[in-house]
Amino acid sequence: MSKVLNIAIVGCGGIAKGKHMPSLSKQSQGRMVAFCDIVKERAEEAAAEFGAEGAKVYTDYHELLKDESIDVVHVCTPNDSHSVITVAALEAGKHVMCEKPMAKTSEQAKAMLEAAQRTGKKLSIAYQNRFRSDSQYLKQMCEDGELGEIYFGKAIALRRRAVPTWGVFLDEEKQGGGPLIDIGTHALDLTLWLMDNYKPKSVMGSTFHKLGQRENAANAFGPWDPEQFKVEDSAFGFITMQNGATIIIESSWALNVAEFGEAKSLLCGTEGGADMQDGLRINGEKRSRLFETKVDLDAGGVAFYSGSAENEADREARMWLEAIIEDKEPVVKPEQALVVTQILEAIYESAQTGKAVYFES
Repeated sequence: MSKVLNIAIVGCGGIAKGKHMPSLSKQSQGRMVAFCDIVKERAEEAAAEFGAEGAKVYTDYHELLKDESIDVVHVCTPNDSHSVITVAALEAGKHVMCEKPMAKTSEQAKAMLEAAQRTGKKLSIAYQNRFRSDSQYLKQMCEDGELGEIYFGKAIALRRRAVPTWGVFLDEEKQGGGPLIDIGTHALDLTLWLMDNYKPKSVMGSTFHKLGQRENAANAFGPWDPEQFKVEDSAFGFITMQNGATIIIESSWALNVAEFGEAKSLLCGTEGGADMQDGLRINGEKRSRLFETKVDLDAGGVAFYSGSAENEADREARMWLEAIIEDKEPVVKPEQALVVTQILEAIYESAQTGKAVYFES
């Protein structure tokens, strides 16, 4: 692949610095040529660390999008601005990788999908947990039918005490919610993708604000400010799919639970089951005996990968750029991410009304 894509970063905060820019910097088929942030110093620092020679700095993404040499835009801003920036970038002729969740609302997410379809540009959402070794191994098992018909799944995103206290995470207006839309979205995306089931029928949900108002609470990132804690501290959903399959989602930033973990799936099928609680475990029945096995993911490679040194974020970046250069569908399709957003929105709505939310068949 000889083509090198020119990439722009819009939003140079934590997720850009922690994932997008380090992973993109390892890709020979892309170079970061523009950086935009409402805080100019953040964009300047990003350009100095990750930018190609002559990289430009902006505080207004509209100005950045006027540069016709830019091929790809990574949107790494708060949830409430995902849609407007993504639509503008697509209409400016750029391919877009947007951070998760796709958008704050399903209406905004639909606008993004429609813009991608209208412009013919590629759009993907940053659900990097699909690119983990255990996720890829289990996905292949599911596709090969080794679990049979998967009729029950659990999407797990539980933290005992790990409330993010920086940025706008506690701001409901900018984010649209708390742990459900922040980390629950990863677990739900992973579970739907493994089950290859994107047709919800009904959703029931509950959200709780039980621990967020505590002063000087124990927390991995230091005590949170109760006055700023405007979102739920835990949320749960019960999802019935059109084919009868059922998915439970559990999400929390603060919950009195001894067993926790993020972006994990549990699957139950007619021929076997799998979970990610202690590595990747497969269970089933053979010769009238029950069995359980733990997959050793360090014992060899998988054809999907180019090298074992890649982590999931690196694979995500590489395969995204390859999808553009080779003109093929990205691993994370916007149609799939839209369903994730629709279900999350339905959980919040159900929690507020106390009623089930039904989807059109």
